Amino acid sequence: MIYSMTGFGRGEFSNDAFDITLEIKSVNNRYCDIIVKMPKKLNVFEDRIKNTIKGQLSRGRIDVYINLDEKSYDNYEVLANFDILDKYVNVYREIKSRYEIKDDVTLSMLTRIQEGIDVSYLERGEEEYWAAIEPALNTAIENILEMRRQEGQKLKEDIHEKTEHIRSILSKIEVMTPQILEAYRVKMRDRIAELLKELNAEIDEARLANELAIYADKTNINEEIVRIYSHLAQINTILESSEPIGRKLDFLIQELNREVNTIGSKSPDIDISNLVIDLKSEIEQIREQIQNIE
Repeated sequence: MIYSMTGFGRGEFSNDAFDITLEIKSVNNRYCDIIVKMPKKLNVFEDRIKNTIKGQLSRGRIDVYINLDEKSYDNYEVLANFDILDKYVNVYREIKSRYEIKDDVTLSMLTRIQEGIDVSYLERGEEEYWAAIEPALNTAIENILEMRRQEGQKLKEDIHEKTEHIRSILSKIEVMTPQILEAYRVKMRDRIAELLKELNAEIDEARLANELAIYADKTNINEEIVRIYSHLAQINTILESSEPIGRKLDFLIQELNREVNTIGSKSPDIDISNLVIDLKSEIEQIREQIQNIE
């Protein structure tokens, strides 16, 4: 199974303290390059996030976006400071008794005492944050893996189709090669015969055979064709691998290009040259597709 490097995944998690939204986007890259954008208070988790992603995604430019909505005041503690309030109440009542004031102490009076109510912020622990981030991260990874798998399947099918087309073109070249050699032999023999006729001389068959042998050796492309078939077979085998295969395929495409270029330089035939152009076009399309494969 192959995976594309292009994909998107989203994960969400909510509890009494947080609402977490986490998105992962990936595009082509030679290496695994992970960029995490998140609130500063979560920076401590950057390595954990990257290591978790690297355990599942081996290549690509991977952007991670984390949005944290911390639910208001759930980590604040509000308590009455009765030691202070008792002292205020005693003083109020002393004032009331001394001056014979009828009003009694009220809640409104007590709540206006700044020191009478203690408000404290409860610092959250790292693991409390991670307990919310981790499930959102895992969900996002699962979703992006599925998208990359689907894209990878499409790439695989397309590459198979193109390798079959390359085989079809090669088979045409194989049929044409001996015909070209025979046509060259006939052409050379006719030219030599025409020249020797003026000199009233006969063709040296041994010399002609030697020249044809040299020409055949210089234009022989059988080895290149065999190697191309071998590379195509390797590509099909690698496409069935469950490991990251992008770099292997990239190397094989370079080798395919090298063999096709050699065929083009060896062959003097215009028809084969045109087929070589078709081969190079198919190989270039495969190369472009491979750039998307993990």
